[in-house]
Amino acid sequence: MFVVVWKVFVLLIISQVHSEPMKIKSYSEQNSCDIGKLADEIASYDKVVKDIIDYVVRGPFKWKTYDELAKFVDLFGARPSGSKVLEESIDYMIKLTREEGIEHIVTEDVEVPHWVRGTEKLTMVQPRIKDIALLGLGRSISTPPNGISAEVVVVHSFDELAKIPNKEVEGKIVLYDPKFTSYGETVIYRSQGAAKAAEKGAVASLVRSIAPFSINTPHTGSQNYDEKVKKIPTAAISLEDADLIRRIYNRKEKIVLNITMSSTYDTKVSRNTLIDLKGTNYPEQLVIVSGHIDSWDVGQGAMDDGGGLFVSWAAPVILKRLNLRPKRTLRSIFWTAEELGLVGAYAYEEKHRNENNKINFIMESDEGTFAPRGLEVAGTPKARCIVAEILKLFESVNATTLVESNSPGSDITVLIQKGIPGASLHNANERYFWFHHTEGDTMNVEDRDELDLCTAFWTAVAYIIADISADIPRY
Repeated sequence: MFVVVWKVFVLLIISQVHSEPMKIKSYSEQNSCDIGKLADEIASYDKVVKDIIDYVVRGPFKWKTYDELAKFVDLFGARPSGSKVLEESIDYMIKLTREEGIEHIVTEDVEVPHWVRGTEKLTMVQPRIKDIALLGLGRSISTPPNGISAEVVVVHSFDELAKIPNKEVEGKIVLYDPKFTSYGETVIYRSQGAAKAAEKGAVASLVRSIAPFSINTPHTGSQNYDEKVKKIPTAAISLEDADLIRRIYNRKEKIVLNITMSSTYDTKVSRNTLIDLKGTNYPEQLVIVSGHIDSWDVGQGAMDDGGGLFVSWAAPVILKRLNLRPKRTLRSIFWTAEELGLVGAYAYEEKHRNENNKINFIMESDEGTFAPRGLEVAGTPKARCIVAEILKLFESVNATTLVESNSPGSDITVLIQKGIPGASLHNANERYFWFHHTEGDTMNVEDRDELDLCTAFWTAVAYIIADISADIPRY
């Protein structure tokens, strides 16, 4: 079951492009956007937007998102899939929500991967002795107890590897050192590298961390074995060490590495968490906001995805406090086991398949909660026109940009592929991949004022979509 999920996950990740577009004209200026009287109705929400922003940015909710996130992160730290601490963090979020007077909370069991990192050590033994920072990739198998000592082959791409005769790769360690262009383009070397190297007879694979910046910090992440090919240990190294090895390799010097890795792998039961602020007119219809509660085992999961988790937690809380009940139900979902293959999202889609036609719009924040810039939107041209009209209300916080995408977000792509329109938070996340999947993902990355802006923006957008008279059209 999980093999299929992971392969689909890779395809979804590849399709994403993480780059800041240059805004020349608004979406509605570039496209034929005539939504009739709905434009006037949307404009009438101007005061509601101002009230929500004022309540969060200057009023009683000021810095609360940051403070609650900090308490959560400081208490639980990293929350790996299948771990006891993840389940404890889910219980904590349920209690925190109930303290706000919201009682419509449901959890749904999900079988999830449980990969536990053990000993990891990488040493260059030729042409000189040097310890190299290492982070195993998710679900990597262990090496033999004494490790693996082997010569290194360095390649920029899969095409370059394919051109090397198998006999020149057999028994060696393959290091991929692609230069970071975008996450969507470069992540294939992390997710597929081990399988491609094993096909050529390699005994282990390494990847230059999928990131544009490093202070000798390896970045972990999910990888996918091909069940038809022998599994080999696989890990990430820092940009600095990858570049060092490349320079030595280009001088035609022999490089020998010793790699030792251990880990365990099984499955556990976790939970998706569903929190509903019931709609006044159409409670069976849903507008969903979401973020994932699990994280990698390094860092503290503050940015990935603690920020997204807490802006989605805050949306129903703020609306309840302000007595703003939308016509449709606002559902906040805390996805479990996103990092190891969107497992919670796939489980939700399967469980609710007969009800998913009631989802009017779905949103996710999983690429940082820096200053909001707008939304990355999937949907029909009319759906995008409606969202573009809503975004016009956020000029005061510079969050009017609509980026077109067929696969925004990570978890929600599972549902968007079924024809449900949706969006991810588009924010000023140029530094997101500096800290992504590293020990550096801590509260120091978060800014309390920017988090307030994200909270206010996320809450107000969700409220308008859940309250307007028109449904967001489907594919």
